[in-house]
Amino acid sequence: MATDLLALADRLWRGEADIVDHHPMRLFGELAEIDDRRAFVAAFSNTAAFATDDGMVLVDTSSPFTSGRVHDAVIGWRDDTLHTAVFTHGHIDHVFGMGRYERDADDRGRPRPRVVAHELVPARFARYVETAGYNAVINRRQFGAEGLEWPLDYRYPDETYRDTLLVTVGGLTLELHHARGETDDHTWVWLPQSRTLCTGDLFIWASPNCGNPQKVQRYAKEWAAALRTMAALRPEILLPGHGLPIVGETRVLEALDDTATLLEVLHDDTVGMMNDGATLDEIIHTVRAPQALLDKPYLRPIYDEPEFVVRNIWRLYGGWHDGNPAHLKPAPERALAEELAGLAGGADRLAARAAELVATGDLRLAGHLAEWAALAAPDDHAVQGTRADVNEARVAAEASTMSKGVFGAAARESRAKEQRNA
Repeated sequence: MATDLLALADRLWRGEADIVDHHPMRLFGELAEIDDRRAFVAAFSNTAAFATDDGMVLVDTSSPFTSGRVHDAVIGWRDDTLHTAVFTHGHIDHVFGMGRYERDADDRGRPRPRVVAHELVPARFARYVETAGYNAVINRRQFGAEGLEWPLDYRYPDETYRDTLLVTVGGLTLELHHARGETDDHTWVWLPQSRTLCTGDLFIWASPNCGNPQKVQRYAKEWAAALRTMAALRPEILLPGHGLPIVGETRVLEALDDTATLLEVLHDDTVGMMNDGATLDEIIHTVRAPQALLDKPYLRPIYDEPEFVVRNIWRLYGGWHDGNPAHLKPAPERALAEELAGLAGGADRLAARAAELVATGDLRLAGHLAEWAALAAPDDHAVQGTRADVNEARVAAEASTMSKGVFGAAARESRAKEQRNA
């Protein structure tokens, strides 16, 4: 039975459903018709579809894994060829659906659709090709996708722009605006006739993905400014890059304002402490997002986390050194682990203490001890078992995809070593 996406969005907003049960990254291709000229497909990443007199316009085309289902939903809504696709940014979950639409055009003897994106999108694709191995590793870890292979072939845009661009297709006008936020190549789209806002990943029904620990730089201050600019247009409907539509000016403005405020607080408090000479360690254990904002159904830290945003703000302004002089030119981690294990009386003592700390709920400290124990005694199956136990406990205690992914990968690694060395 198809989900009524607009009704579900309303229930989530009212607190009658829990966003944890409807995670914005776990939607797989259902369509909501806004009206006879606008539709929205919720998938791992979303697609907004607009009918025009000259063919369809899409904002994003989804991922290598969901684009087929998204295409079928779009064509099922309106059996027409695609005229123009706008890529909100170059992340692979937003740009991998063009092939099916191009084949549709070929089959009908129509011109192939054009792609419009920011001028930095081609550079992103080039970087993805150069770092394909690394991107495969980190995305396997982040999503628990052990067999994931990073793509090497990309559909490059036919037209790019720098700051703003007006696109008109079949009587429909789209205003494209560049903003640095989750990426440096981001576009948000405004349709003035219908007061429709397509945010891309500048709004995702979760705490902003502005701190991903395994990805490149993000830009909290400029992200917040872009949200303020969007709000000044007073949109009537918000179609996000992940998650569900928000309908009604009052709700849209609240969502944009709250997200901007969250980013501004994290940015300003972090920079304030940096200006006072604080170290990164002091900052990440002091700066906090307002709990009232994190309690909002569209700002829960279920994908990224405010603590990681703080780290990204430090990286933007402060570089890679965290203020601890021992970390400037550190000893190899294994040498440090072996020294600590010797002082403690053996790696097994470190592991045993880690297990005790799990029982008391101090998972952060337990994580350090378990890691040192495993580095000092990598072939000890009992030590590896403890490291697996600690990281499994951390997975259970976390809410965000980012943390679950990293801790889950560590647990699987140690569990495999434990079984090999038993």
